[in-house]
Amino acid sequence: MGSVARWWARLAGGSPYLLDVPLALFSFGVSLWSVHNDDVARPWWIYLMTLGTALPLPWRRRAPLTVAALSGLASVPVSVIAHSVMPQIPVYAVLTVYTVADRGRDWQRGLLLGVLVVSNILGTHSVNGAFFSLLLTVGTFVLGSLVRELRRLARVEAERAREAGQRAASDAARAVAEERARIAREMHDILAHAVSLMVIQAEAGPLVVHRDPERAIRTFDTIADSGRDAMVQLRRVLGVLKEEGAAPELAPQPRLAELAALAERVRGAGLRVGLELGTGAGPLPADVEAAAYRIVQEALTNTVKHAGASSVEVRVVRTGEELTVVVSDDGRGLRQRADRAVSDWSGGRGLVGIRERAAACGGLAEAGPGPAGRGFLVSARLPVGAAGRTERVGG
Repeated sequence: MGSVARWWARLAGGSPYLLDVPLALFSFGVSLWSVHNDDVARPWWIYLMTLGTALPLPWRRRAPLTVAALSGLASVPVSVIAHSVMPQIPVYAVLTVYTVADRGRDWQRGLLLGVLVVSNILGTHSVNGAFFSLLLTVGTFVLGSLVRELRRLARVEAERAREAGQRAASDAARAVAEERARIAREMHDILAHAVSLMVIQAEAGPLVVHRDPERAIRTFDTIADSGRDAMVQLRRVLGVLKEEGAAPELAPQPRLAELAALAERVRGAGLRVGLELGTGAGPLPADVEAAAYRIVQEALTNTVKHAGASSVEVRVVRTGEELTVVVSDDGRGLRQRADRAVSDWSGGRGLVGIRERAAACGGLAEAGPGPAGRGFLVSARLPVGAAGRTERVGG
């Protein structure tokens, strides 16, 4: 049964003439059989008109109304002069009415329906005959209209499926772009921070190696620690690029508990770092913790690289349904900062990353001069949840 259905689908989907020519021959055969079996011998032109009703049928899909008109005109003299030879079910009429109802334009369908009703009522000599003719032709018209509606619904569904596929492809492309941007931010934050500390420590090492060997050892230890920490965090980020199904080696995101170690590494670069950490009574969302950590890390990196500061204060406090992050230094301030990008909130990659991280959590980040124009201040407000407590971590 399935093979028959597939064969029929291939036949219907190919050239229309492969189906319509046999249908035309079948229609002619039915009409010819009706004429041949009539009680009265009919002249040759009756046979010719019978052929005329079937001859246009192979072109019914290309010109539905024209084919219906030609078949109907050929049948008129037969119906009027030799009505008894008309088949009980004229196949040509069924095919042409169905085709116009299915494929014709709206005005063609309306015109044909009107002609069918009028001709069947006026051209039939009995009520039963008129009722049967109307049932046959109008029923065929209704069937063609139903098929037409099914075709329309199929096109609508196909269009919806196509649009859904396009939306899915667009969403996938956007997700890939967002993931690439996230990885780029992570790579920037990790490498910029680690490399900045390593460069500063490496530059300071030769100056103290002879005068203060112990301090030089601590300096090189700090360089090693910064490098190892960068490697650990890079493995976290690159874990998302593993083949599907591979388990990550380490936790995917940094936590606020790691800020103490971050502050200690920055102290190794010669800065006094004060850290106030208010974790709250309950857990924070992982994305909020990661965003707060990266914001602090990027702000400290900018301080180390550009501020010329001697001290920096970090305050991460959960108050109510908001986590506040503030990083302020006593450096040269906005006008004298070496990187021109910090004077333009949309220019520096790091500051843009801070803003994007805050926005990704539904929060807001700002950067600019500190109080009374002294130093530089980065602040962010990240929505979290219930209120918590605040505690002081030494610096």
